Amino acid sequence: MYPWGHNRRFNSYTEYIRNIFGERVQKVIVDAGFTCPNRDGTKGVGGCTYCDNVAFNPTYCDPAEPLHVQIDKGISFHSIRYRRATRFLVYFQPYSNTYAPLSQLKKLFEEALKHPKVIGLVIGTRPDCMDEEKLAYISELSKSYFVQIEYGVESCYDKTLQRINRGHDFKISRDLIRQTREMGILTGAHFIFGLPGESLEEMLEEAEIISELQVDIVKFHQLQIVRGTEMEKEYIEDPSSFHQFSLDEYIDFIIRFLERLSPTIVVERFAGEVPPQMLHHLSWDLIRYDGVLKRIETELERRETFQGRRYQ
Repeated sequence: MYPWGHNRRFNSYTEYIRNIFGERVQKVIVDAGFTCPNRDGTKGVGGCTYCDNVAFNPTYCDPAEPLHVQIDKGISFHSIRYRRATRFLVYFQPYSNTYAPLSQLKKLFEEALKHPKVIGLVIGTRPDCMDEEKLAYISELSKSYFVQIEYGVESCYDKTLQRINRGHDFKISRDLIRQTREMGILTGAHFIFGLPGESLEEMLEEAEIISELQVDIVKFHQLQIVRGTEMEKEYIEDPSSFHQFSLDEYIDFIIRFLERLSPTIVVERFAGEVPPQMLHHLSWDLIRYDGVLKRIETELERRETFQGRRYQ
């Protein structure tokens, strides 16, 4: 038994949720039609250079359809795939889901929570699309429902954030994560490994930086070059500035990273998935996330190591 209270070798989000609700709870993604400040000209145009949200949206997710229809379709989809799931979290994922007036957010979030099978929300957004008024509302909402904020941080290095057209620096992420946690809101952050210009050692050093943030939950994705993005053009012009992980190398990297990560942080994902036809190239063949996770856990056991083993 590890400090997180179960026998998996990392602080698993699945077990964390099961401990809260006593059963499996499934996320249902919805697209509420938001955009981002680095897309609409407020801070820039074109969005993040790696981004194509279509690559991450499930087929049942259509912003042209009303929210309750998307939720019903998502529940129907997951009821077939995960038959044990009877309760759901609505995941506002595409783009920046607090980038609107508070009155609009209230309408959307409260409509989602009216569904009889929905017990909470996961709200994906950017740290520069949050303010005290919105945080106060979400804090109040979290007293009655499970509410998780997921900030897209992507990198701890300003040089990288500027290169990928992020439109904000790391200090904004650091400050908003602290402020969000201080208001009693469950706080998550998303990071990408393999962004251009970052060395392997710089990526490993992010374990200490993320641990100091005292974020509650993290998600990690390997960089995937999506067709038609600005990053694909950059990759074609100069592939040497990218660290493209092989699967074996990524598993080794993740284990070394985990050993340096605070054991108090819950890990939701280690890798991302994009439909193969949308990728510039296939680096990991067609292995699904479940297969990647199984290999990571097998290697953790083989090395007799675990999250936080080398954490100072």
